[in-house]
Amino acid sequence: MGTIQTNVTGDTSEELALVQAAKGGDITAFEQLIKKYDRNVFRIAQHITQNREDAEDVVQDAFLKAYQNLKQFQGNSKFYTWLVRIAVNEALMKLRKRKTSKTVSMDEDVETEDGSVPREVADWSPNPEQLFRQAELSDILAKTIQGLPTGFRTVFVLRDVEGLSTEETAETLGLSVPAVKSRLLRARLQLRERLNRYFKKKKNGGGDQQQ
Repeated sequence: MGTIQTNVTGDTSEELALVQAAKGGDITAFEQLIKKYDRNVFRIAQHITQNREDAEDVVQDAFLKAYQNLKQFQGNSKFYTWLVRIAVNEALMKLRKRKTSKTVSMDEDVETEDGSVPREVADWSPNPEQLFRQAELSDILAKTIQGLPTGFRTVFVLRDVEGLSTEETAETLGLSVPAVKSRLLRARLQLRERLNRYFKKKKNGGGDQQQ
């Protein structure tokens, strides 16, 4: 299955050296890690919170918490995966505070109308005819992602937008690999259906996209 964009980040010997230096109290080394990943973390946070101000808070809180707990990072996983897990938790906490009437949880089951759609249509690849304007599609896709349930949206962003592997996504979110695959499938199905509705409406001379 394809991805929306590939932005895979891995630990190099240079990065591991920065982590070790930061563990020893080298703030400059940690600032270099921030510079390397702040845009990625912000993008993830904004997708989850759907609010720029909250996303900025999440980035600050995530990096602060990462610095405070850096000694706990043992290097068993990628530093980026470890950092993203902190950021996702901070973003979900933001949502919980905003939605006091309904707790947001990565573990809650979300029923969707797409559950019975055959797996073979889950290949994430928009029809080439739909790619008539890349900028417009990017904007449409961003808006469409916002309409997904939190659990599906988070998995989709990490896996298909940020380019993490299924295993890394599972590790980051504390989910099983089958759970990640299931949520990713449903997210792709919902997005494909919503995009198809949009382009069909566009072709027929309709107005704005309906979520």
